[in-house]
Amino acid sequence: PVRRLPPLAGRVYGRRWLVLLLFSLLGFAQGLVWNTWGPIQNSARLAFGFSGWDIALLVFWGPIGFAPCFFFMWLMDKKGLRVTVLLTSSLMVLGAGLRCVPVSDLEIRKKLIHGGQLLNGLAGPTVMNAAPFLSTTWFSPDERATATAIASLLNYLGAAGAFLVGPLVVPSPNGTSHLLLASQSNTEHIKDRIEAVLYAEFGMVSLIFSAALAYFPSRPPFPPSVAAASQRLSYRRSFCRLLSNFRFLMIALAYAIPLGVFSGWSGVLDLILTPVHVSQVDAGWIGFWSIVGGCVVGIAMARFADFIRGMLKFILLLLLSGATLASTWFTLTCLTSVTHLPLTTATLYTSCILLGIFLNSSVPIFFELFVETVYPVPEGITCGVVTFLSNVFMGVLLFFLTFYHTEFSWFNWCLPGSCLLSLLLILCFRESYDRLYLDVVVSV
Repeated sequence: PVRRLPPLAGRVYGRRWLVLLLFSLLGFAQGLVWNTWGPIQNSARLAFGFSGWDIALLVFWGPIGFAPCFFFMWLMDKKGLRVTVLLTSSLMVLGAGLRCVPVSDLEIRKKLIHGGQLLNGLAGPTVMNAAPFLSTTWFSPDERATATAIASLLNYLGAAGAFLVGPLVVPSPNGTSHLLLASQSNTEHIKDRIEAVLYAEFGMVSLIFSAALAYFPSRPPFPPSVAAASQRLSYRRSFCRLLSNFRFLMIALAYAIPLGVFSGWSGVLDLILTPVHVSQVDAGWIGFWSIVGGCVVGIAMARFADFIRGMLKFILLLLLSGATLASTWFTLTCLTSVTHLPLTTATLYTSCILLGIFLNSSVPIFFELFVETVYPVPEGITCGVVTFLSNVFMGVLLFFLTFYHTEFSWFNWCLPGSCLLSLLLILCFRESYDRLYLDVVVSV
């Protein structure tokens, strides 16, 4: 007879919070660099001669950067977090540096800026997909959802920081910035302020890369849970399992469609609000508070999910119902000539902020539900597939925006349509918690 040994209890280390902090700062910087140009698109047009097509393309490099997504996920599963994070941060340093090259020829400078945005976009797969892998590797089961929320939402918070930093540091062409006098808002001054932002972002990315190079381990000496120590499926078997799992495909579309549409929409929010006479600064504040609210509520919801397990579907139903109502309100408000709803700064602020809160806070809940549904498929591969789909939808939307950028009512209607479709998919979804079952039952 074979003697059965009781499973070893998981062990957590205090250094897990340092690892989470470094990874979260990397995601914050990547989101900040990606969203540099959207909030200051009017100033960038004047300083560097960007066209509307250039602004849309600068945002479009984000989803294009997801083309090698599965290479980064394979690298993370085979080599661990350290190698993947160092490669990702080095691409970000190179990309941020290219945008700062002082070339007098505007055409060459524009190409360098586009190249820098592409390299930063290549860092997207790691900072957006690796959060569940990091939380499983380093955190106990009652902390996983919280760690996933922090690691995944800091990327969105970086994009929110761009909404705040850009319009406040860079004056708009008509001198509406309250920090600078209108007489100072000439082309050279605007260009100098934009370059100051680019240099500051380069310095921040370089500092984070140096910290990760000095200390960022791949995994702890002992796993924190049974699930963290268990054997996972191979790369090929994982894809076969995912593509043949109808329940996974349902929730993957429920995530990818609304989040892809919302990411593209928020990236060109200033462009969308300009026709309704919203200033660059106001558009920046709207984008900032919508993402910040989503980050705060998302972490709170994840903490709630850690305390009361098995409630992920219910939380998503609440969040997507709110997103559907908020996006419908915003879209109808912008059609004020037809609906006669009051178009004020207060209504735009409220509807946009509520939309951002409901959609952004659903991201970590979706990630945890993905991993629970398809376990033992590796977390990196699972989240890589869904974020790749999300960026496909975002890329298709921005592709059409490069051709139809004179009128945005069609773009606004995509928001409530995608949220409603996601809500219906979640309603039809049957949830399961395979990873949680392993941790709770096997470890007892």
